[in-house]
Amino acid sequence: MWRRWSFFRQFKLNLIRLLRLQDSPHRIARGLALGLFLGMTPTFGVQMLLALFAAILLRENKLSAVVGVWVTNPVTAPFIYGLEYETGRILLGLPHPALGMEFNYQFLQKFGWQVITPLCLGSLLFGLASAFIGYGIVIKFIPVMRKWRIKRWPRGRR
Repeated sequence: MWRRWSFFRQFKLNLIRLLRLQDSPHRIARGLALGLFLGMTPTFGVQMLLALFAAILLRENKLSAVVGVWVTNPVTAPFIYGLEYETGRILLGLPHPALGMEFNYQFLQKFGWQVITPLCLGSLLFGLASAFIGYGIVIKFIPVMRKWRIKRWPRGRR
């Protein structure tokens, strides 16, 4: 039976591992907020390394920072980045970029800035919002969840 539910079992095990960290709820929440902020930035290939490096520099919880980055994964990233881009584009008052007829360096430079600028603004806004919300939720729930008795996952027959 557990093989059919392996995703949920792994999620439960990671949640238990996060809750049993031998660190204060404040440091765990700050590390997760750092990871959430970096997870919202358009650095999709190196987010975990950036979170680990930033957690080491800021002396935050490294595991919770890396877990916070998982908010963007191959399933959620197109939706998150699309929403961030549209939000930044609307706030800056920019029209949708038009594709040019020629594919040269000047076109790529102009098109790149038309995409990067709104994406960075949107990711900054969404990153700050998710960091503050994530910190608030985690700082309240870790002491409560540490008191829970979590049952063992049912084992299959051998």
